[in-house]
Amino acid sequence: MKNKIKVFDENALDYDNWFERHNTAFQTELLAIKQAIPLHKKGIEIGVGTGRFAEYFGITDGVEPSENMTQIAEQRGIKVIKAVAEDLPIKSESFDFALLVTTVCFLNDIPKAFSEIRRILKPKGEIIVAIIDKNSALGKKYEAKKAKNKFYKDAHFHSTEDITAWLTQAGFHKFEYWQTLFKENSEQIEEPKEGFGKGSFVVIKAQK
Repeated sequence: MKNKIKVFDENALDYDNWFERHNTAFQTELLAIKQAIPLHKKGIEIGVGTGRFAEYFGITDGVEPSENMTQIAEQRGIKVIKAVAEDLPIKSESFDFALLVTTVCFLNDIPKAFSEIRRILKPKGEIIVAIIDKNSALGKKYEAKKAKNKFYKDAHFHSTEDITAWLTQAGFHKFEYWQTLFKENSEQIEEPKEGFGKGSFVVIKAQK
């Protein structure tokens, strides 16, 4: 885990600037996640990174183990707890929803993390997990090139079915799915569609 955190600490600004360089993909991802975000509810982002997603969705609380990523997120007005998803120093039943955007591929113990997140959610609270599906075109490309990518070299990509199984095991139900990034390097923002299996970026929502 230290190696995973170290690379983000050393390259926090470079990571944050990725969203500027790939703004169309970023806006496309935001549009898909937006379908799942409940309105007027208290949320937290687990693996908040530099806070770009949290800021956009008005999420004021985050969890992040990287010190330098945390500093950037705090500049965006996010209150960040320095911790990992598997061990959250947060009271039970504190939040209406929890968001994880491309965070799951960096977790050491996904079942433990999902159980912890379920614990901090209020009754009927929701978890929203956004992933690059390993079986998608982009997922296969990332997997093939991850050895040369400083951010993804220690990542483990998963399928939508994998995540659904782990969430079910943790006690979540009432699943909903949205997908986007149908075309590689699209120059236009893509509209999300319900379901999964065609888009590389998948948003999974489930209820406690």
